[in-house]
Amino acid sequence: MRKVDDPREVRAWSAAARAAGQRVALVPTMGALHDGHLAHVARARERADLVIASVFVNPTQFSAGEDFTRYPRDVDADAAKLEGAGCDLLFAPDTSLIYPDGFQTYVVPGEAARDYEGAVRPDHFRGVCTVVAKLLNIVAPSVVTFGRKDAQQLAVLRRMIVDLDIDVQVVQIETVRDPDGLAKSSRNVYLSAEERTAALSLHRALLAARTVVAAGEEIESAISAMHAEVSPDILLDYADVVDPDTFQRCCERSGALLGIIAGRVGSTRLIDNEVLWTEGGSRAG
Repeated sequence: MRKVDDPREVRAWSAAARAAGQRVALVPTMGALHDGHLAHVARARERADLVIASVFVNPTQFSAGEDFTRYPRDVDADAAKLEGAGCDLLFAPDTSLIYPDGFQTYVVPGEAARDYEGAVRPDHFRGVCTVVAKLLNIVAPSVVTFGRKDAQQLAVLRRMIVDLDIDVQVVQIETVRDPDGLAKSSRNVYLSAEERTAALSLHRALLAARTVVAAGEEIESAISAMHAEVSPDILLDYADVVDPDTFQRCCERSGALLGIIAGRVGSTRLIDNEVLWTEGGSRAG
């Protein structure tokens, strides 16, 4: 596996591959890789001839007071995992190469970014959209992978790609979980044993909501079930039911329903989601 930090070199490498008739896939990450990220690489290999993974802790998507400075970083360990997963090129640029002196142009997302994560983390999605747009412009891949665990981010980026006429196929990767149900996250390393036990209630809350929806009860009942299941040790930011494409709150089952939840366990903030109802009106799970 080749490791590159210069965007110009990545652009040239990808252009040469495409000129040779090869499909290139991009797996954008912030590093601290786990099995969830490696699932992206495996799926990307199925969809393309060559896989580029980026490792870049993007400062513009962190709000004031968040964990940018302590976000786990170990590029050497990430490189070893990516090579073992069959990645062809690791793009690990310095911040100055992505945001050089004088940088001032940002991608501002629309309605899908307004609430939930967008409300709790001001300018978060502006930073996400900007860096992903830059990565897509540098690599010009045929395929890009995004994870369903970050469901609102997925919705926002899908909308950006359509609105900006970016020629890339989005491949959604399902959430990878530990055996106890906790969604894989780079931030899980912050959790103490007691905090991890409390964190498990986030997924239980989503499953409780799915059970309520499957029983034919109202959406408000599903939301109440989520709140009732959350550990008192969690400071809840939100627990709601939304349309997975628009991220507008759902008051009736007129289409697909997504349960979303986020909260702080100690000093660690976690998010999760589960499909509660599918577009055709069938019960999920």
